[in-house]
Amino acid sequence: MSLEGPPPGHDVRPAHGGTTGSDVVPLREAVRAWFVISLQTFGGPAGQIAVMQRELVDERRWIGHRRFLHALSYCTLLPGPEAQQLAIYVGWLLNGVRGGLVAGSLFVLPGVVALLGLSFLYVGFGETTVVTALFAGLAPAVLAIVAHALIRVGKRALGHPALVALAVAAFLALTFFAVPFPVVIAGAAAVGWGLGRWAPATMRSSPAHGDADDETAPLIPDDALHTERPSRRHAVTVLAVGAVAWAVPMVVAVAWTGRHSVFTEQGLFFSGAALVTFGGAYAVLAYVAQKAVEVYGWLAPGEMVRGLALAESTPGPLVMVVQFVAFVGAYRDPGSLDPWVAAVLAALLTTWVTFVPCFVFIFLGAPYVERLRGNHALTAALTGITAAVVGVIANLAAFFAVHTLLGDVTHVVVGPAAVNVPVWDSLRPAALVVTGVATALLFRWKWSVLRTLGVCALLGIGGALLGLPVA
Repeated sequence: MSLEGPPPGHDVRPAHGGTTGSDVVPLREAVRAWFVISLQTFGGPAGQIAVMQRELVDERRWIGHRRFLHALSYCTLLPGPEAQQLAIYVGWLLNGVRGGLVAGSLFVLPGVVALLGLSFLYVGFGETTVVTALFAGLAPAVLAIVAHALIRVGKRALGHPALVALAVAAFLALTFFAVPFPVVIAGAAAVGWGLGRWAPATMRSSPAHGDADDETAPLIPDDALHTERPSRRHAVTVLAVGAVAWAVPMVVAVAWTGRHSVFTEQGLFFSGAALVTFGGAYAVLAYVAQKAVEVYGWLAPGEMVRGLALAESTPGPLVMVVQFVAFVGAYRDPGSLDPWVAAVLAALLTTWVTFVPCFVFIFLGAPYVERLRGNHALTAALTGITAAVVGVIANLAAFFAVHTLLGDVTHVVVGPAAVNVPVWDSLRPAALVVTGVATALLFRWKWSVLRTLGVCALLGIGGALLGLPVA
């Protein structure tokens, strides 16, 4: 297939040889493209990846379909938001390190600004009737969204009964035995590796992503994209710069506020969470919810659902909900600072330590990506983790269901197991109705997440105007 000229307004100047310092597209044009993409990143990682594929592969034709999927395959191996990491990776392919920095930063910047504004609204006016009614509609919708994600991920991940059993085991471990999230992930990786080695028939390859032969040829050939020779010097440089970028704000926080302040606790906790968030935002939210609510007391149980509702309604990765958690937690425990100042500083610090590792993972690992893709043992371990993630999301759905649909539960301990038994007299009918509406919109009519959230928010406000008990 012959290459046509670039679309109007898309100045593309392919570089030759893939050298370290080359821009295969003008940086100014790339910045405009990433800014346009950043304003459309609603609907979770699937929607975000689809936006990038439409803009970069189909319309601008800066990268081929196969190369795009090659980058995506590497990003799924990493902890953290894979869509943002994919943006960093493609930005690196097009414009080197500065392209990766621009793409990754713009990918999250609109969400940071929007969620800060919504966090201000929640903390300042959360007790008003309008805001209470708004969240009364959003929280049940989130429950349906998580259930939708559970079904979608389960269909892709559980291709064999052994993987189904692994998902069930992860759910039981988290829900009834309070096994730490990192332990569940590590165990799933070990089981996946073992299955891949001794029972390879249990490993089910990912479904095809369409026929690559039918794709439109890219304007930039693969051998013109940016590359970097793997070397020890490169690895040490990336790790050193990443460590300094992470450590400087953390050292300032500790020196300024003390080792036991909310800033230090949040910075260290979310730094650790960023390193174990395999499986995307829905997987890590169970871990974050457990610690933020039960261990640190930054949020009340129902507030985690509200935070996710806000993150679902703003652009950027869903893991941005950690910014909301930090904002609310620091506002309520500001130490010697003004509560609003403390909330903003904590939110920004948490966002920083959450996303700095994403850049390090890409800049460090991209030169080795071909070796990683050919490693069957690593692929098997990832398959095990993906199966366990289904159980993790199921645990998150159960957590949200209890605190959204019920006003009270009874905590029952039986030996090493513990379970929350519903108090059915505390069932919230309005929340049940909104959950049913959201489920129908998502599953039956295939509505987008954003449209579903909008309708459910209106239902919550409408119920309050009619005098219904929506809270």
